[in-house]
Amino acid sequence: MKKIIECVPNFSEGRDLDVIRQITDAIVSVQDVQLLDVDPGASTNRTVVTFIGEPEPVKEAAFRAVQKAASLIDMSRHKGEHARFGATDVCPFVPVAGATMEECAEIARQVGRRIGEELGIPVYLYEHAASIPGRKNLADVRSGEYEGLAAKLAKPDWKPDFGPAEFNRKSGATAVGAREFLIAYNINLNTTDRRYANELAYELRERGRWKRTGNIDPFYYKGEVVYFAEGKYPDGNSDFVATSFRELAAFYQEKYGSDLAKRYRSIGLDPDNLVGSPVYQDGLFTHLKGIGWVVDAYQCAQVSLNLTNYKVTAPHQVLEAARELAGKKGIVITGSEAVGVVPFEAMQQAGRFYLERMQKSTGIPARDIVTTAVQAMGLNDVAEFDIDKKVIGLPVAEGPLVGKSVAEFVDEVSRDTPAPGGGSIAALAGALGSALASMVVNLSIGKGEYDSRYEDLCRLAEKAQDTKDELVRMIDADTNAFNEVLAGIRMAKDTPEQIAIRSQVIRAGYKTASEVPLRTAELCREVLGLCQQAADIGNTAVMSDAGVGALMAYAGVQGAIHNVRINLPNTKDEAFITRMTARLGSLLSESKTICESIQQQVESGF
Repeated sequence: MKKIIECVPNFSEGRDLDVIRQITDAIVSVQDVQLLDVDPGASTNRTVVTFIGEPEPVKEAAFRAVQKAASLIDMSRHKGEHARFGATDVCPFVPVAGATMEECAEIARQVGRRIGEELGIPVYLYEHAASIPGRKNLADVRSGEYEGLAAKLAKPDWKPDFGPAEFNRKSGATAVGAREFLIAYNINLNTTDRRYANELAYELRERGRWKRTGNIDPFYYKGEVVYFAEGKYPDGNSDFVATSFRELAAFYQEKYGSDLAKRYRSIGLDPDNLVGSPVYQDGLFTHLKGIGWVVDAYQCAQVSLNLTNYKVTAPHQVLEAARELAGKKGIVITGSEAVGVVPFEAMQQAGRFYLERMQKSTGIPARDIVTTAVQAMGLNDVAEFDIDKKVIGLPVAEGPLVGKSVAEFVDEVSRDTPAPGGGSIAALAGALGSALASMVVNLSIGKGEYDSRYEDLCRLAEKAQDTKDELVRMIDADTNAFNEVLAGIRMAKDTPEQIAIRSQVIRAGYKTASEVPLRTAELCREVLGLCQQAADIGNTAVMSDAGVGALMAYAGVQGAIHNVRINLPNTKDEAFITRMTARLGSLLSESKTICESIQQQVESGF
C-alpha cells in the first residue's frame, strides 16, 4: 500500500479569492499532489485547504504553500473572528494510509525546520510532533495570538522550535504538527425537531450532558437539572452522592478509572468552585464532539459529529449506539452522511463489522467491503457517496498493465518488446492463485458445517485478498524494474565518463530487476500455503479450484525464479549474487512439494 499523507493548512485569508487561488496553485504545482478541498470563510478571514499525496510531494507542496502565503498575506492588517497568529496559521500532517503518526511527526519537523530556516518564520511544533508536553495543545501554542506574539517570543520558555525568536511582523508564526484524521460525520433523523438531535448528540459525545432527574424517560432533556450544592456532590452517572468533591473524585477514579477534576476543567468548570454548577453525566464515547441541528435542504434534523480519532471511536460504532438510543425514543435513523473524505481504514472497519454481523466473509475485495459499509450506514441517504472521491487510501490496482483488459494484456505480452515478460506473467499467475484460494474459502463460509470456524476462515480469506492485491501490483512493478535496465542501455556512451555512468546504471537496474521477481516468488510461495489451507477445509465442491490455484502459484514461483536467475549475472556483483542465490535457497523445492501434495489431495476426491 502506498503511504498517503493528508495536509490541512489554515491560511489567514478568507476574503481575497485571488490570494487563495495563488496559494492553491502553489500546492497543485507539485506533481502527484491531489487537492481535495478549499474552504474559505469571510467572517473568520481564514481558508482551510486539504490535499493528499505520498510523503515527499506533500512535504514540498506544504512548503510552497507556506512560502506563497508569506509573500501575499500581511498579518499586521489581518482581522478575523478565528484565533490566529500567522499567515499560515497551522499546518498539520495526518496519516491516512500506510503511514504512521511518527512518520507524520517527522515530516512536520522537516517541513517546520525548512520554514524556519528558509523563510525566517518562527515555527512551533504541536500535537504528536510537539518537542515538549507543554506545546502539545494548539490552543496553548497559539495563546496570545498575533497581537501577543512579540511578547511571547521574548520569553525563554516560548523560544520557537525552528526559525528566529524574533517577531515577524508580516508573517507572524506558524504551528506545524501531526494529528489524527478528523472525520466529520452526520446522522440523519426522521424528524426536523432539533431537540431530538441534541438528545442523541449529548448522550453520545465525550463532553456528555447535564445530569437530570424526574421525567427523563424516554426523553432525558425533559427532566430537572441536578446542581452541586454545599456538602452535596452527586456522581453524574449513578445515584452516589459525596459530601465533598475530593470524595467524589476518589469514587469516580475507582469506579470509572478517570480523573474527574481534569474532566470538569475540560468543560470549563473549576473543580474547586462547583457549588451552583450543573452536574455532568459522561458521554458514551471519547474523541467525539457532537451537536444537533436541522438542515433545511435535507428536510431533517442531524446529529452532527466530529470524530477526532476514528481508531478509538469509529463512525459505525457511534451509528449503532445512536440507532439503539433512537429506537428507545421512537426516532428512526434514516441514514448518515460523511462530510469530506473518509480514510479507507475507517470504511474497512465498518464493512467488516457489518459483514461479521451477517456471518459473511470479510475476506472480499476492498471495494466490496466499502460498498457494504456504504449500504449498512445509509451513506447515500441525503447526499451521494462516491467511493472513488470520498474514500482516500482505497487499495487500487494502478499501472498501465493492470489497467488493460485481458485481451489487451495478452496482446501486449505478445509484441516484440522485452517487457512485459515472464516476471509480470509470474506475478499475474500468483495473483490468480491467491484469488482462487480466497474463492474456495468464501464459498465455504456460510455453510453450516463451517460455522464453528468462521473467524479463522475470514482471516484466511483476508490474507488471500491482501496477497492477491500485492501480486497484482507486482505485475507493473516487474516491467518498471526492467525499464530501468533499458533506460541505462539507452544512455550515451561517447566518453569514458559516460560509459562508466551508463555501466553503473545498468548494473543497478539489473539488481532491481532481480529483487522484484524474488519478491514475487516469495509471495507465490505464500499463496501455495494459502491454497493448502483452502484445500484442507475439505469443501469437495470447490476442491478442484484449490488445485488450480496451487498450480498457478507454483508456476508463479518457477517463473519468478527464472527471472531472478537470468538477471543476476548482469549485476556484476558477486556478493549480491551470492546473497540473492542463498535467499532463493529451497524456495523452489518447498513450493514443488506443497503443490504436489495439494494435487494428490485434490485428485483423491475425484
